[in-house]
Amino acid sequence: MLISIRELRKIYRMGEVEVRALDGVDLDVERGEYLAIMGPSGSGKSTLMNLIGCLDTPSSGDYVLNGSRVSGLDDAELARIRNREIGFVFQTFNLLPRASALANVELPLIYARMPTNKRRELAREALEKVGLGDRIKHQPNELSGGQRQRVAVARALVNQPSILLADEPTGNLDSRTSEEIMALFDELNQAGNTIVLVTHEEDIATHARRTIRLLDGRVVSDQKVGRRRTP
Repeated sequence: MLISIRELRKIYRMGEVEVRALDGVDLDVERGEYLAIMGPSGSGKSTLMNLIGCLDTPSSGDYVLNGSRVSGLDDAELARIRNREIGFVFQTFNLLPRASALANVELPLIYARMPTNKRRELAREALEKVGLGDRIKHQPNELSGGQRQRVAVARALVNQPSILLADEPTGNLDSRTSEEIMALFDELNQAGNTIVLVTHEEDIATHARRTIRLLDGRVVSDQKVGRRRTP
């Protein structure tokens, strides 16, 4: 089991008001799964993504990621887990504007203190995997939105993480480019990558093979589909 979550809760207190963003979530994710997390605004999907991504800590409950109990780790330990286990793809790309595609993809390897020659080799390979081997010297403003998101995907993959965690990855893309990016995710999953996708768009979620729906901080539906959607 890659992810095991039990009775996960996240409670925010605003003065005397208590907000239960997550209220007792149980979730298991196997290696190689392609999971979509859906729900209306305020359902808890962003909170769950932040906890799965080790960007936040739960108020209570248990979270085990790839054999490590992460629910009680401090910030420094969470940062190490994030860099080793999780590749992030965000709606806004989060690329360094004055750095080349290659330099952007190298970033996680710099944090991992990998030697320069090795990290450049791995970054180049990651860009080739997403179809940008001929764009390694281009800066983000020289790339289309779809190409920028491909750079972000390459950066997420370069450390060979346990999970690719994508938060509304097509939110800033037109429909045709969105389909291209989702086709790329399909290919990555078929190659064995575990993908957790957070989205509010039904057509994007149909690419996943399992959909979790949240409402008021609880899982209200957990549905698997027999075969992957054809792009």
